[in-house]
Amino acid sequence: MTTAGIGKDEDAAAGSGLVLAFYCPDTPGVVLAVARFLHEHGCTIIESQQFRDPRQARFFMRVHFERSDGGTLDLHRVRRDFAAVGTPLRMTWRLTGAGVPQRALIMVSTYGHCLNDLLYRASTGALNIVVPAVVSNHPDLAVMADNFEVPFHHIPVSPSVRAEAERRLLDLIHDLKIDLVVLARYMQILSADLCRELAGRAINIHHSILPSFKGARPYHQAYERGVKLVGATAHYVTADLDEGPIIEQEMARVDHSMSAAQVTALGRDNECLALSRAVGWHAENRILLDDARTVVFR
Repeated sequence: MTTAGIGKDEDAAAGSGLVLAFYCPDTPGVVLAVARFLHEHGCTIIESQQFRDPRQARFFMRVHFERSDGGTLDLHRVRRDFAAVGTPLRMTWRLTGAGVPQRALIMVSTYGHCLNDLLYRASTGALNIVVPAVVSNHPDLAVMADNFEVPFHHIPVSPSVRAEAERRLLDLIHDLKIDLVVLARYMQILSADLCRELAGRAINIHHSILPSFKGARPYHQAYERGVKLVGATAHYVTADLDEGPIIEQEMARVDHSMSAAQVTALGRDNECLALSRAVGWHAENRILLDDARTVVFR
């Protein structure tokens, strides 16, 4: 396990404090080492959460802190200094500015409910993100992006141009300094290489009635079978389709009197809720990977 300081391009000062999130082998003295470091740097803890995974003997922690005198912390200096703590404890860690929004690129196909929800929440400050671009393999939702004054990029995808489309996407991610990619009902499978490139920084949403009711109109299929629950799962993207580490799930009961359209609307509400929570927690540095699982400090 290596020490890692991973985050966005924080060239700005951290006036609202910093957030440290890490995991490491569960050994005595970890909390003491972090507390001593913060004390020596004149910091006060605003929020602290921790968890021990007994299966892996692994310790997880998230700490939000600020200068005790109300001054501004130099993120780059704190990150450099913290390496002396993290390395001997074999930590994998991230240090980010608490008030610095993540730059999120949203990918969609033709269903706009999740896109509209995320753009609205971002525009009101409900999510700690800015959206520099929307990417789609169809032109249909350009008007929706336009309504929020977000640039829209149409990148068609077909078997013959898939590799070129992914190169265009990666160029956009690099040029715009994207921190997080959100697949908001993007109905294309990403290549294994692209999944590796975006590991830990791409979130997908899908209905939770998988593996049943695959393919088109899943909620209508579920309605025909008389399901009593519909749900949605937000997870990190991996090369294993729809099987990445789960971040959040939402569900709702289905009443026998509901129509197929009502069941579909209920399912889409679930998708919006689960995805917005997952994006929000990621943007606030509240999620740590625990192999195939996640630790989410809500």
